[in-house]
Amino acid sequence: MKAHNGMRPHDLVLLLKITSSDKNWLNKDLATSLYISNSEISESLNRSMIAKLISPDKRVVFKTALYNFIEHGLKFVFPAEPGAIVRGLPTAHSAPILKHYFVSDETYVWPSADGKSKGQAIIPLYPNQVMAAMNDERLYDKLALVDAIRVGKVREQKKALELLKKSFELVF
Repeated sequence: MKAHNGMRPHDLVLLLKITSSDKNWLNKDLATSLYISNSEISESLNRSMIAKLISPDKRVVFKTALYNFIEHGLKFVFPAEPGAIVRGLPTAHSAPILKHYFVSDETYVWPSADGKSKGQAIIPLYPNQVMAAMNDERLYDKLALVDAIRVGKVREQKKALELLKKSFELVF
């Protein structure tokens, strides 16, 4: 067994993608939809298995463990700081999934030439995240919720966690 040298940001994106996918996903389909190589998908699944975030057969995400990591560790392991004003795709409380819950003068975006909004840049968890999110609404919603936890105020974090729990179909 390989040594676990820590999670990488795209490992989280991959796990969120799996929770949004049907049960019969293939590594090559994940690689294509996330714009990540097949070998990196395999390595990511191995890291997640060692971290006990996915089953040993690498087919079932342990949603409670993933949720607990997101709630308690995400903002410390993968912190984000709003940056310069750029054009991009809305994220965090500015994204469609959260926008109607909050009134804010601040807009947060993932930098993208294809974006139609202007706001403070939030660096995505991995370089091709914007392309992947633009092609998968459920993944986009989960990534925006994750960003609300990374950069949001307490009430934004609480609402994001509530919606994430609902999307994972968790009861506790």
